[in-house]
Amino acid sequence: MPTSVNFHPGEDRLSVGLLMRVCQQEVGVEIARAAREKIDQSRSYVDQIVESNKVVYGINTGFGPLCNTQIAAGDTRKLQDNILRSHSVGVGAPVPLDIVRLMLITKLQSLSQGYSGISTEVLERMIWHLTTGYLPYVPSQGSVGASGDLAPLAHMFLPLIGLGKVWDGNNWVETGLIFQKEGIKPIELGAKEGLALINGTQFIASFAVLGLYRLHNLLETADIIGAMSLEGVLGSASPFDPALHLLRAFQGSTHVAHRLKIMLQNSEMVESHANCGRVQDPYSFRCMPQVHGASRNAWLHLKELTEIEINSVTDNPVIFSADKTISGGNFHGQLLAMPLDYATLAAAEIGSISDRRTYQLLEGDVEGLPKLLMRNTGINSGFMIPQYTSAALVSENKSLCFPASADSIPTSLGQEDHVSMGSISGRKLNTVLDNLENILAVELVCAAQAFDYRKPMKSGVILDACHELVRQKIDHAEEDRIFGDDIAVAREIVASGELTSAALEVAQSNNINLKGDLYESFSLS
Repeated sequence: MPTSVNFHPGEDRLSVGLLMRVCQQEVGVEIARAAREKIDQSRSYVDQIVESNKVVYGINTGFGPLCNTQIAAGDTRKLQDNILRSHSVGVGAPVPLDIVRLMLITKLQSLSQGYSGISTEVLERMIWHLTTGYLPYVPSQGSVGASGDLAPLAHMFLPLIGLGKVWDGNNWVETGLIFQKEGIKPIELGAKEGLALINGTQFIASFAVLGLYRLHNLLETADIIGAMSLEGVLGSASPFDPALHLLRAFQGSTHVAHRLKIMLQNSEMVESHANCGRVQDPYSFRCMPQVHGASRNAWLHLKELTEIEINSVTDNPVIFSADKTISGGNFHGQLLAMPLDYATLAAAEIGSISDRRTYQLLEGDVEGLPKLLMRNTGINSGFMIPQYTSAALVSENKSLCFPASADSIPTSLGQEDHVSMGSISGRKLNTVLDNLENILAVELVCAAQAFDYRKPMKSGVILDACHELVRQKIDHAEEDRIFGDDIAVAREIVASGELTSAALEVAQSNNINLKGDLYESFSLS
């Protein structure tokens, strides 16, 4: 349940970290007095416009290509009800419940700023859905990211008027049945309210937020697993020297190099081959700062733009006063669609280099590391086939890297003649992240196996602790077994953030500066 700490939409600024804490119900939601005053004032402007018969798009006109069709004052309420019904045309599987929560919170933030003509009654009902957990059913497909995310937002707000479905904790249930059980009545939407609810980029932005949250964990995890793999092949730590990275001072590569250098400090494995004849390691080990760092830079870019978006007003028209309304394009998804596509590529590249490290671990070209990471091969296939899964997922991710934002299909009889497809960008990013979790899981299984062959030598305390965490849940293998089970366990270790938490905990307890000077830039707070 939420704590006594509250987020005040329309007043407090959202960060990705704060938004996720509200989503996870660690922080409550409350509309404060100052925001209520702005909301009520904006609502009064809409009422004045209706009474004056001044023609304003979406208040007393039709929508899209029907913008020149004037609606009688007596029909303005019916118009808002109809827009939710007519725009609820989404298809496909429902989005995750976390996405619905994020959509509700970001919509509250946009509407509570007092430029949308919405009523506090509507906003309070949205908070009711958040706090009770009766979350609306929202299909995943149907938005082109043009007038915002019309179809998914329409579905999300059907329950306001007693329609659609909500989650009761176990199943999707007709909203009417829940209202009857809870003694709740549908809301009668006023002029402009239906349009305010469905105009906006909250579907796109919510997938961006969830993607940022997940990718942050996977970037942190990839550094740890990559360092474990490097220990397995007795790789060199010298490419992570800060003096080298000062000469090409990108934030991402500098940050990753610091983390790798720290994790490999005081490693007996590194010291054991200090004077070996190998000149340099393959790129997948040597260039981790540059490749992981490039993806870090893409993450940082998306975070900066997403935090602008989740604090913005993306409604249309925007109500400044009874005499000043602007019908513009703040709902257009292009501003997030392009960086989402960039982040998708960044996530796919982390998987690509991870798979290369897995392959290197299997080759058996390094002294003391058996081919396929198992001594008795022939009768045993060893870890040959897990890499097949990794390769398949890497290839699938490549096919998902085509930028959705490069496409546009005119809609609304040409009124919306250039659309962003940002909703597809957001969903694709999270699909690539699903695959990346499994790719890193395969490398983790193989890296832990290689690590075993370097014992009794110790690594640094951070990597030793991470290896021990894996071995508490996945045993060393010297004969074939159902490695798919191991991958599933490893994926949970990766996706849960357990590995990154363990690394930070050990670093803090040993007064090791794993975070580095750039940590705040690359944090979610």
